[in-house]
Amino acid sequence: MNTNSLESIEHSALAFNQTMASSSASRKRTKKVMVKQVEQYESDDNNESGFLARWFDGNMEGINEYHREFSRKAFVNPKFLRMEFLKNENLNQVADLLKCQRLERFVKLSRNIYPDLVKVFLTNMWIDEGVIYSQVKGVDMAITDEVWLSVASLRDAGTIVSRANVADLGGFDKVQFFKACLRNPNSSIRSYSVGGLSIIPRLVAYIVICLLTPRGFNHVVLTEDDLILMYCLINKIKVNWISVIKKQLFRIRKKP
Repeated sequence: MNTNSLESIEHSALAFNQTMASSSASRKRTKKVMVKQVEQYESDDNNESGFLARWFDGNMEGINEYHREFSRKAFVNPKFLRMEFLKNENLNQVADLLKCQRLERFVKLSRNIYPDLVKVFLTNMWIDEGVIYSQVKGVDMAITDEVWLSVASLRDAGTIVSRANVADLGGFDKVQFFKACLRNPNSSIRSYSVGGLSIIPRLVAYIVICLLTPRGFNHVVLTEDDLILMYCLINKIKVNWISVIKKQLFRIRKKP
């Protein structure tokens, strides 16, 4: 409840109390005013269907899907990386790896975030001929190649990586690569945990699991997909990051 609404309701209640000694008709009128103001506040600020109708421009199918898929889903606050931090900590090797992939601008993006509107965007999202489309508050949106380039300096080019084409990545071997990233490469592997990684691979792991393909759980154990992206970053294999981000969006969206 905001301060203005609270003050308005309190003033009405005070007026009601002051007229208790007056006529019955006057008391009824004052009570009606107070109840009307309370109902108006609840309608404006607490009526979920009201703001959903505005956000979805009256699209009931979208509203129902929002309730099924996103209304209770936790929102992962986006992380970003200050390139100055890498320079100040003498971690120029990581900065060079990001520069090689044209990721410097993307990883440092930091803007105001509106979680509920993001959920509306994801609910209405679809893809057609490689372009992501959506609609929020009746406004049509398209994430074209020009948008990727102007906002994140990313181009739709490079290797499309996945577990299905690891053979094309120059000899990627999950176990051998992980061992090479450890502080002690001769130690036995019980799990693919970030805890034993040396400093550069550990920072690269953070970039992959918190910035490029963020998730809200299990940031300690690396998946095979994480290791593939780490391998490409460390070995400077040019990746199509637009493809990676699209897959991540539709993984969240639960669409093929």
